Amino acid sequence: MNELAFFTNQELVDELLRRQTFLGVVVQSEDEHRQPDWCGDKYFNVRFNKNLNPSQAGRLLEVIADHIDRNAC
Repeated sequence: MNELAFFTNQELVDELLRRQTFLGVVVQSEDEHRQPDWCGDKYFNVRFNKNLNPSQAGRLLEVIADHIDRNAC
């Protein structure tokens, strides 16, 4: 029987970054976002593992930003 397990967001992110098969970037808000609207300044942590170097992670984020800009509603 499988048991339901609960993990914090931080534990899930840490597990993802430990995986050798993960090739990506995790953008995580420094504060919990519990409001329906975004107000004020927000700060984020950007994390990636040894599968990417900082330059590659930056280029990946640029590609994602361009994709979002082109496909914005």
